[in-house]
Amino acid sequence: MRIRKCSALIAAAAMLCFALPDACAGSGAPPEISARAAVLADADSGTVIYSLRADEKMSIASTTKIMTALVAIQRLSADTEIEIRPEWTGVEGSSMYLAAGEKYSVEELLYGLMLASGNDAARALACFTAGSEESFAELMNDKAAELGMSSTHFTNPHGLDDEEHYSTARDLAVLASAAMKEPEFARIVSAESATVAGRTLTNHNKLLRLYDGAVGVKTGYTLSAGRTLVGCAARGDTALICVTLNDADDWKDQAALFDWGFAEFETVDLSGIGCTIEVESGVQTEVTASCAEGKVFGKKGCVDIRVHAPRFVYAPVCRGEKAGEIEISIGGEHAERRELLYDADAPLNENEELDFWEKLKWAWYNACRSGYPTYPAFY
Repeated sequence: MRIRKCSALIAAAAMLCFALPDACAGSGAPPEISARAAVLADADSGTVIYSLRADEKMSIASTTKIMTALVAIQRLSADTEIEIRPEWTGVEGSSMYLAAGEKYSVEELLYGLMLASGNDAARALACFTAGSEESFAELMNDKAAELGMSSTHFTNPHGLDDEEHYSTARDLAVLASAAMKEPEFARIVSAESATVAGRTLTNHNKLLRLYDGAVGVKTGYTLSAGRTLVGCAARGDTALICVTLNDADDWKDQAALFDWGFAEFETVDLSGIGCTIEVESGVQTEVTASCAEGKVFGKKGCVDIRVHAPRFVYAPVCRGEKAGEIEISIGGEHAERRELLYDADAPLNENEELDFWEKLKWAWYNACRSGYPTYPAFY
């Protein structure tokens, strides 16, 4: 990322502005894929950059367990011990092979849920949390509503086929984005394997081994749903969520979508973007100001950042006070503004304290200088 100065000369209270090049880079078309429905989105902001039948309600199989894990993590302590009841065992489909009377921590059951895709682990977590699968499904639906998943309805914690159990590619991307912000969830789904009760559980998500940068999240399959996959991959400051539903070639399709997304889009880390400002009548002659935090996502070359700050300030200056603003535009459209804060104190030099007329003189001097003084933008 390069930042350049604007050339306009502004007077005493002038604002410095720095920006990315105007031309948008990258024009590659997204790949052709075989999924019935798909979404590719920024994991941080949720911005969708590719969609295919994104809002079609479909069976989602074991990708359901993303919500099961999220609800369990937010309601249970990882080290809570759970004794397995007979009715929680022997669930059809994939299993971590729980046996009645065994004891597992919540964390161990979560590994069995997300790596081995254990339907028995899903039932155990659900029933321990809410008393029954039906009551737990109500918690899942409440969480879906909270996240804005308006086209989703859960009837169970494992994803076995049910006409009233469905979601969309768009909603699953929203869910995965929220779940990956939970450190415990992200740590579990990024593990290629784990040892639980002396047994090695291998993650069904082959993306972790096939794709550079893959960090999660969940596979699924039933006869009704076909192959379902929610993936997450990160490179540099950019993390993307990919959802493919009813896709017989999901590993290849997700790899192609991720490659396209990373080639065409970028995340710009705003923390540290700023400039150096001259200080009049201070114990030091300059102070830096920067954006404290935040990221912005957009097409490569289309993210325009302008740093607005005074040409000079009078001491004293206090660290953390507002110095100016960062103005962000994406593709020529205004997106938002964020505060630019002083990075350090700049105390008043009591031997050089300026009166009103001296301040006016410095203001006039700074306004009339040709060109800008050396205020380097940094990032």
